[in-house]
Amino acid sequence: MVDLVRSFIWRNARVLEQRRFEFLFDGGSAGSVVAAVLAYRNDDGGFGHALEPDGRGPTSQPLHTYTALRLLHEVGEESYVVSAADFFGSVANDDGGLPNCLETARDHPRAPWWQVGTDTDLLMTGLAAGVLHQFGIEHEWLSKATELVWDKIDRLGDTHPYEVNACARFLDHVPDRARAEVAAEKLRELVRGKGLVDLGDGRAPEGYAVGETHKPHHYAPTPDSLARRWFSDDEVERDLDRLEAEQQEDGGWTFPWAAWTPVTEYEWRSIVTIEALKTLRAYGRIS
Repeated sequence: MVDLVRSFIWRNARVLEQRRFEFLFDGGSAGSVVAAVLAYRNDDGGFGHALEPDGRGPTSQPLHTYTALRLLHEVGEESYVVSAADFFGSVANDDGGLPNCLETARDHPRAPWWQVGTDTDLLMTGLAAGVLHQFGIEHEWLSKATELVWDKIDRLGDTHPYEVNACARFLDHVPDRARAEVAAEKLRELVRGKGLVDLGDGRAPEGYAVGETHKPHHYAPTPDSLARRWFSDDEVERDLDRLEAEQQEDGGWTFPWAAWTPVTEYEWRSIVTIEALKTLRAYGRIS
């Protein structure tokens, strides 16, 4: 399995994913990953330049910056965390919330679902706050954003899988573990009660592409994720069986959403392929 992925990555991936694969599976250096991530960094402390493939412009965006922090945490690099948190604070709304996509992206190519606006987005704010908590830092913006996310989770009713997943990542890392346990149970009830998880039927929620579903491993990418408790052992094992079986003949995994411009096909495939291997390793399916 890993040998096939290695071939796929060297044939198709960006330098960033090549370096990341080397670090995770072939003993590569953390410094090489950091150097690749910093190529996307801007002077304002944020990240841009299509680090997350669907936003093609150069300007710093919350989602690019979250992605950079997640990759830097993966290799143990903390040097750029505070400046990234400062960037979040500089573009946040008065309530501490982040928009999904800033006005600075308006004149640049982006996927149709990258909607420019100013409204606070729970998905984006939860992801950003969660990854900063993962680093264990304290920051004025993070304190304000954390209270906002708690409030929105407490009042969460109508939602969608991507939003729930962002909340789950926040709950995995926020310091108040007792409150996180209670909130995770509420999310479990929403996910199970509203059918926001694909347990094998493949039915996508309304408004999503065919096959664009969240499976147990998306909510619980590691066995110690709070969301792991949302699913039985049998449900998780069947899900991991399906994940293994989804490896393509060329060695990579694929994704269900639209490749709205050709370059994103192999950029996204390389990303989801590495994530699939990480999940399978976390659950003991590969060494």
